[in-house]
Amino acid sequence: MTIAKPKAKRPPRKPVVRSEIKTQSSMVDKAIDLIKWVDSPFKLLEVVILVTLFGLGYFAWDSRQVILNTITSQEKLPQLKERDSMIPIAESMQKDLEAATVVVHKVNLVTNSRVTMFAFGEKGLDRSLDGLVSSLFSGDPSRNSAVIQMLAGEVACNSLVVSGRSSEWESKQGATFICRGSIPPPVGEFAGYIAVGFKKEPQDLTAVKTRINLASTELAK
Repeated sequence: MTIAKPKAKRPPRKPVVRSEIKTQSSMVDKAIDLIKWVDSPFKLLEVVILVTLFGLGYFAWDSRQVILNTITSQEKLPQLKERDSMIPIAESMQKDLEAATVVVHKVNLVTNSRVTMFAFGEKGLDRSLDGLVSSLFSGDPSRNSAVIQMLAGEVACNSLVVSGRSSEWESKQGATFICRGSIPPPVGEFAGYIAVGFKKEPQDLTAVKTRINLASTELAK
């Protein structure tokens, strides 16, 4: 009598985990690379065609119209007030929020650039960053994500990542957490932004975001 050998049990299959976050992050990076590339109306047209025909994931589909409208209506966007008029507004907000730093930037999506207007540290106005020109979208994913959120009319808050002279200065002032708000706040009206640094994450972020939006509204003409 032949005894059948028991079949060897197959090891359990490992579940395939699909990382939607990684996929979405990759799509955002691709879209940001396209925005960096746009520096003329002809390239802008190519971007519109590419987005329309092929798409770039949830980011391109949900955000492309806001970004393209902002780029094409750059000349019609609200403007920042004169520097001397903005300084007391920023100083007042810094005191209200007990912030370590406040930095105001003017932006240009067409050229993917930002210009630092002024900066406040714990000792008051610091002129070391005045006139600093740098890229709006950069190698810092957290800042790139913040720019997208600001374009959508949100105040973006996250841990500070040192990626350039401005963030290095903020870090040296003791900031570890930062909130950024568009100037002015409405969707697509992105003439600049205000970056507020804190030594630690504030307990009431809702109150912080509301105060930043109030200041951002005042900073625009």
